[in-house]
Order: sequence, then structure tokens, then C-alpha cells
Amino acid sequence: MTKNALMKLGQLALAVPAGALATLSFAPYNHWYLAPVSLFILFYLLQHQTPKRSGLIGFLWGLGLFSTGIKWVHVSIANFGGMPWLAGWSLMALLIGYLALYPALFGYLFNKLNRGRPFHQLLLSGPVIWLLLDWVRGWLMTGFPWLWMGYGQIDGPYASLAPILGVEGITLALVLTSATLVAAISYRNWKPLLIPVLVLGLSLLAGNKQWVVPNADNAIDVAMIQGNVAQEIKWLPSQRWPTLMMYTDLTRENWDADLIIWPEAAIPALESQVPTFLQNLDAAARNNNSTVLTGVLDQNEQGEYFNNILTLGVNSAGPYQYENAERYSKHHLLPFGEFVPFGDLLRPIAPFFNLPMSSFSRGDYIQPNLEANGVSLAPALCYEVAFSEQVRRNVNIDTEFLLTLSNDTWFGTSIGPFQHMEIAQMRSLELGKPLLRATNSGVTAVVDHNGKIIAQIPQFEQGVLRTSVQPTDGITPYTTLGSWPLYLYILWSVTLSWILVRRQSGHFRDERPEINYHD
Repeated sequence: MTKNALMKLGQLALAVPAGALATLSFAPYNHWYLAPVSLFILFYLLQHQTPKRSGLIGFLWGLGLFSTGIKWVHVSIANFGGMPWLAGWSLMALLIGYLALYPALFGYLFNKLNRGRPFHQLLLSGPVIWLLLDWVRGWLMTGFPWLWMGYGQIDGPYASLAPILGVEGITLALVLTSATLVAAISYRNWKPLLIPVLVLGLSLLAGNKQWVVPNADNAIDVAMIQGNVAQEIKWLPSQRWPTLMMYTDLTRENWDADLIIWPEAAIPALESQVPTFLQNLDAAARNNNSTVLTGVLDQNEQGEYFNNILTLGVNSAGPYQYENAERYSKHHLLPFGEFVPFGDLLRPIAPFFNLPMSSFSRGDYIQPNLEANGVSLAPALCYEVAFSEQVRRNVNIDTEFLLTLSNDTWFGTSIGPFQHMEIAQMRSLELGKPLLRATNSGVTAVVDHNGKIIAQIPQFEQGVLRTSVQPTDGITPYTTLGSWPLYLYILWSVTLSWILVRRQSGHFRDERPEINYHD
């Protein structure tokens, strides 16, 4: 084997661990600095390659990232899916392979669109292609925006960009920084280094700006109950009342709290099946001048299932009546867990595709905030907290807190729940709002407006997280503008790239008539 062949083989072999390195930048590892290292290696490997080989390098890098970063999905397949071992791992391989197609497509387009123009690749079109493909991954087939590179930067120097540009802006900063370092080294030109210096400088300046300020005068007392009910027994009829009594007993000890929050689907029954229980809980909350927010499933008269958050006690809807209770209905459903794509084809294959109540209907994309004991909360149920634009659109000028209920018990002791928590932290940082997160088995936590966890309780323990939380006054640029600054950046970058390509191709030559001095 020639030296050149060995070098090419080594490049392919390096791509997989380079992608896996990026996983360590996310929770629970939190080595934020490894994200730019991983991206630097990827961009370096893509230099001087054919488009097809670049696509292969990107695919291998994606295999490294997603095989290590989302392996926790297999926990739910293995424990609750009812699928044979081989079928379960085959399904995981398909998911990982699908996600790896995005960096593969990036690698292919990276060299296909800019052959012979390395600075266009690294400084202009490369970051734009990355950003666009992230958006596509967050939208196509209902979207899977997990492991966007910016999420691992909560503790990094670019975190201050989130209130301005969101997590996508942080991702753009990482890609620009890594690409320009490769450009400077590969082409021995110091000028590209001006870009990371500029990006870092802007981040430091943004970090000195206080977009929102805590309002200590309006602090509230919150009690979040972590039931730690085993998923295997949760829906057994024999466990319904023991579970309800457990939540009731823990609530009774905290009636002096302003808000008492139960996790997603904490009530192991349809709302219409336990009206007396809910009426009594509502009356007790009102007598104690408190509000209970709980996850509960419901089925309407048309037979449609909904995953809801229900408010009981002191709220804007009055005493509990099923017909006019204040609810939030989950909009962004979890594929296979709450709806099955191509269900007619997949449901007969395995029990995993036919889990109980896996045919939910969607609530509206934008819904009113929940009004609980004089507090306005923008809710998101479980998986949908990963969709930054949806959460942003449900925040208004009166919103005081973000609220998210979840049940990550499906994923056991894996890294999945910590990544989920990190995503929720990013929503607080982007929107400048404290976040209340109640889960069945963890991570149950309170996050401040800077995206930092200020209180939490251990996983897999039954308990109550009791703390005081301050709302904030003010609004972040991201809350108002969303991704529009990034759209403008893409337009500017594409326009500039087009102009430079045209100039290099000779289309911008001097059009003045030549003068023949020999006439």
C-alpha cells in the first residue's frame, strides 16, 4: 500500500473518533472546548478532497457523533419496545445512519460548490451550508434538532450569543471559528484569524450586556414533585390510586407553596376518568391559595388523545370543571412515542410501534400562557422544548417563567436525560426567562435566566424540589427577532460569495472599450 493510500485511509479512520469527540462537549460531560476541536478536525480532513470523498468523511464523522451521542434511544427500544435484540439494534443503526447523512451532505456540498476556491469554502459557503442543514434536520419528518453543536456551549465563551442569535448563532460561531483556524493553518495566511477574534470579541461584549434583570419583589415559592414511578408499573390499574395518593401526600406537605408542579402524565389515567379526584385537588389548592400544575392525558369526544398540562386551584379558569378547565395541549409530538409515522405499515411489525396511546393529536402551535396563581408561564411538554422557535413564539411580553414537564424514565441511567436538561437550559438563556422543569425521575431542576441550574434533586429518588424563583424584567433580542439576523447573514454571505465567484470567473472585467494606439 502506497504512502498516499495509507494517508487517505488514516483520514477516514480519524473522522469517526473526531465526531465522537464532539459528544463529550454535551451534558453530562460538559467539555465545551471539544466541540471546536472536533469541527477543526472535520474541516481539516475536508481540505483538497473530491466531493464524494468529502461526503464519505462527513458521513463517518456523523457516525462518530450520533452513535455515541444518541445511543440512549436504544434504552427505550430494549426495555419497552418488545423487539428482538437484532431488530432493535437495526432500528438504531437506521436512525444513526439517517442522521449521519446530514454531515455527509455537508461534506459533499462543501467541496462540490467551491472547487478550487478554498476561502469560499471555509469562510463563506461552509458555515451557511452547515446552518441550513441544521435547520432542515430540525424540521424534516417533524424534526430532530438534538446535538446541535451550540447546545454544548452553556459554559463556553460563546454562550452570551444565545440571547441575541439563539443556539443556532452559537453553532455558527463555532463553525466559523473552526473553519477560519483551518484556513489560516492550511493556507499560511493570518487574515482569516481576524474572524475568530471578531466573533470572540462580540461574544465578550454581549456578555457584558444585561438584557434582563431579576425581579426579587415578585419572587414565587415553587414545589416540584418528582414521583419516581417505575415506567413498567405506571399504567397498571392496580397502581393508579397508590400513585395518586403518593402525589397527593407530597402535595399536602407543600400547600404553602405558590405553585406545586407534577411531572408529565403524572396522573396515570385519562382526565375524564378521575373527575372527583381532580375536583377535590382543585378545592384543596384553592383553600390553601395555591395552584397545582400537572401533566395528564385526555381523550375528547372524537376519540383523539392529547398530552396536556392542567391547572388546578388558583387560576384564571375558576373552579375545576372538565368543560372549561385551563389546559395546554402538546403540539410537537414525539415520533414513535406519541405518533407513528407510516403507522399502517409499521404497527404490525413490532410492539414498539404499537405502544399504549401512541396516536396522539396535536395542540395548536401557539397557545395562551398558563395563568397560575397570578403567574404567567409559557409551557412546553417534554420533547418539544428542543424546538427553539416554537418555545420562542409562545413567549410574550407578560410571560414570567418557562415551564416544562417531562418523563425521561424511558431512557434509564443513560446520558439522554442530561442532554434534555441542557436543551432546556438553552431555552432559558435564549429567552432570558427562568425555567421550571418537573420530571418523573429526573432531572428535576430550576434554571435561572442565564441558563444555569440553581436547584435540583437527584435522579431516581422520590422527593420535592422546593425553592424560591425570581422572574425577570426585560426582553432579549432573540425573543423579538428569532432567527432573522441569521437569515440576513445567509443572504449577505451568499451574495458576497456570488460576487467573488463572478470576479474570479472574469464576469466582472473592465467593460470600457479598448483604445488602439496604433490607429
